[in-house]
Amino acid sequence: MTLVMKRRCLLFSLSIVGAVSFTIPGLSGDVPQDEPDFTIRSDVRLVLLDVNVKDQRGNRVSGLTKGDFTVFENNRPQAITVFAHEDLPVTVGILVDESFSMFPKRTQVLMAAQTFIEESNPRDEVFVLNFNDKVTPGLPPGVPFSGDPRHLHAALASGYPEGKTALNDAIVDGLTHLTLGKRDKKALVVISDGGDNASRHTRRQMLDMVERSAATIYTIGVYDPEDPDRDPHLLRQLAGITGGDAYFPENAAGTIPICRRVAHDIRSRYTIGYVPKADNGSGTLRRIHVRVSAPGHKHLSAQTRSSYRYDELPKQSNP
Repeated sequence: MTLVMKRRCLLFSLSIVGAVSFTIPGLSGDVPQDEPDFTIRSDVRLVLLDVNVKDQRGNRVSGLTKGDFTVFENNRPQAITVFAHEDLPVTVGILVDESFSMFPKRTQVLMAAQTFIEESNPRDEVFVLNFNDKVTPGLPPGVPFSGDPRHLHAALASGYPEGKTALNDAIVDGLTHLTLGKRDKKALVVISDGGDNASRHTRRQMLDMVERSAATIYTIGVYDPEDPDRDPHLLRQLAGITGGDAYFPENAAGTIPICRRVAHDIRSRYTIGYVPKADNGSGTLRRIHVRVSAPGHKHLSAQTRSSYRYDELPKQSNP
């Protein structure tokens, strides 16, 4: 079954504004659609959460129902209006650090990114951004996304390790590019040392955009222990805000199993949506907590974004 969800889409916000409409296959609801992807119409704000559920051993838990979840926004329970646990296609960007310090690690990093592509849903919309002093799209001009592993492999290989690191700019450009995708679920996979010494955007500007985005960010920190530009705190912060994970392999070869794990994680998450109240005005930071409890399971934990920035919808003029 599918659900036509009426909503508006505001750029870099969890809300959606405009005269577009979409359906997500697999969402619980009662409006059948013949379209395999997104048909769109909107007039209500909707917060969509990517939720990963683990048991006390850290294993993913499947088979849960809508009633097993409780969503809190600023400590107030919310009515869940959208629920799904399907392998839904996503729009995902792979951001690869191509600064000079990555030169000795590049072969393993590219193999890891290729592994992620091979393990992902073949209906995903994927793009690649290579970044050093500047951010460069891997795909050719006029090709915003691809699902073809050959094209994406070429996109990964198109960079060259040199120069400094414009990580803030890469994340801003990645979040911007995600908004062009048709898939409602969105994610970034960032492979970097976490340092930044070349961006036009400040860290605060970048983090503000992260808070307004609906994307889940996964970070993989690849650096030497003595690397002065490493910034594991930022990589953890990006993942923590958005409900993703931050990984720090012992060496570059460890990125390969991590990318495989991230691909599986994206494909196995629950999608939970609710309509927030328009309290406290625009620009307020709202805290999110998801509680999960199910018969036959003990000590379940739900991992999702910790907050988002609420923006009021623009007023509609009368025709």
